[in-house]
Amino acid sequence: MGEHVLPGNPPLTVALRRSDRAGRITLRVSHRDGRVTLTLPRRTPEREALAFLREREAWVRGHLERVAPPRAVRLGGSLPYLGEEIALRPAALHSPRLEGRVLLLPDDAARAPARAMAFLKARARDRLSAAVDRHAAALGRRTGRLSFRDTRSRWGSCSSKGDIMLSWRLVMAPPEIGDYVAAHEVAHLAEMNHSPAFWAVCEQLFPQHRAARDWLRLHGDALQRIDFTAPAGATT
Repeated sequence: MGEHVLPGNPPLTVALRRSDRAGRITLRVSHRDGRVTLTLPRRTPEREALAFLREREAWVRGHLERVAPPRAVRLGGSLPYLGEEIALRPAALHSPRLEGRVLLLPDDAARAPARAMAFLKARARDRLSAAVDRHAAALGRRTGRLSFRDTRSRWGSCSSKGDIMLSWRLVMAPPEIGDYVAAHEVAHLAEMNHSPAFWAVCEQLFPQHRAARDWLRLHGDALQRIDFTAPAGATT
């Protein structure tokens, strides 16, 4: 429904969202990117929600102070890939090339983040597609459409039609983490829930699922904070 700017030093931009399912006004500060969301029930007046926001301004600012800053992707820096840091170095070439633990990129600072992201997306598609196919074959199930997105609220999803979505950022994690998420979503082809029966299927496909879930809880936010926008002042 839009945004509201709360005056102060610095001003705070707050996303306003109405929800038919909300029973009360709620405030959320994302510990991944610092996004502040004010959710209000469908019939609650906006002025009431903004008053709620002003009353809790100190709470919001306190949480924002604890949010880790984004990690910029840039030439000369580094980036996680399959759980290991790879260096980003300029080179006289036209497309990214991985050599050992070095990702060579065309010498163009403004486009380096986008090119690094394109490299990751391509590798994610190859690796995670193979993982989905392997787990689906083990389960004896057919998947629907497979897509890759940059999602913030979840690492993957499976629709009632069998369409699976995975976050391409998983390719930055150790290989077993992406493998687990692929297995998790494939398990939904058999059990569209998180019941004990679902976790039994998940255990069958990926016995180390608890360790993988713990890794995501501990380190997933760091992957979400990696910023692929061009550096300020960079020119082509």
